[in-house]
Amino acid sequence: MSNFKWTFYTRGERYVNYDYCSADGTMRQQWKHAVVVVCVIFIILNISIYSNTIAWRDLNMNNIIYEDSIKFRKLLEQDQFSEKFHPVGTKRRFPQCIIFGVRKCGTRALLEFIGLHPQVQNAEHEMHFFDEDEKYNLGLEWYRKHMPYSYPEQITVEKSPRYFITDKVPERISMMNSTIKLIVVLRNPTTRVLSDYTQVYYNKLAKGVTFQKIEELVIDPYTGEINTDYKAVRISIYHHHFERWLRVFKREQILIVDGDNLILDPVSEIKHVESFLGLEHRITQDNFYFNKTRGFFCKKQGSMEKCLGATKGRPHPGTHPSVIRKLNKFFKPHNEKLFKMINRTFKWS
Repeated sequence: MSNFKWTFYTRGERYVNYDYCSADGTMRQQWKHAVVVVCVIFIILNISIYSNTIAWRDLNMNNIIYEDSIKFRKLLEQDQFSEKFHPVGTKRRFPQCIIFGVRKCGTRALLEFIGLHPQVQNAEHEMHFFDEDEKYNLGLEWYRKHMPYSYPEQITVEKSPRYFITDKVPERISMMNSTIKLIVVLRNPTTRVLSDYTQVYYNKLAKGVTFQKIEELVIDPYTGEINTDYKAVRISIYHHHFERWLRVFKREQILIVDGDNLILDPVSEIKHVESFLGLEHRITQDNFYFNKTRGFFCKKQGSMEKCLGATKGRPHPGTHPSVIRKLNKFFKPHNEKLFKMINRTFKWS
């Protein structure tokens, strides 16, 4: 059979390539192999493209789900959805009662204990709305939306101990509600100083930071007298701060809870709070049990028992008796001014 040649054209140019020999079929076999290789490569490429498409689609779906969950959580935080998910008949209300102080006197215990009453709804966190300008400038509606849902017959209670010592707070609260009920917890000022120091001491200790001994903070190294520049001491001069509150609110609007007695006999103090808020006496000795390990009373509701957090009730670092005596002597005239101002005395007089 005669030989002939395949001719290929590329970009208009003419090339003569291989001789095609139909006699032995060699070139035919080579072309078959080439076609098979091309087909295999084509199939592999398609499988790879398909697999990648599926993977990217799944990845995009996961991203969409994650992003949607983030958006949903943000919407919940912004209260756009949570308004729809609450018991029928409840709504967020401004607090009718505020526990405004004093730090390290038992405000958390009081809030937890009074929260056992079915007609009380507590704000979960310290809001610091009236003492922090950044939050206050967000407006009262922002504050209301951070209150718990409550029924009309329930009382909403918020507590932020720093309110007690912040100058502008009484006026700000009065502008919201001039007839609001207020509760302050007081305890022996010397004990309060030690407790204040203890909290800071353990916080520093947990961070591995060396902290000054209490004697170095409480006693002025130059005069040997009580150091009134130490914040823990200034907070415990109660009459300085109380005077500001009595300029804005009537005395009968403020209930003073004995923080020392709250530790020893919580039921008696809670009864005063119930009466002050116009509530039935529903909290009894059955709502408490004494935790021997912690050394104080914890709350009990049905089968549930709960103590305050581990940061509460920690032992005070050792303090020299002479420092205790100086603190007691220092606070004595200040306590007398307070007793005269509030027309009440305490055992730590």
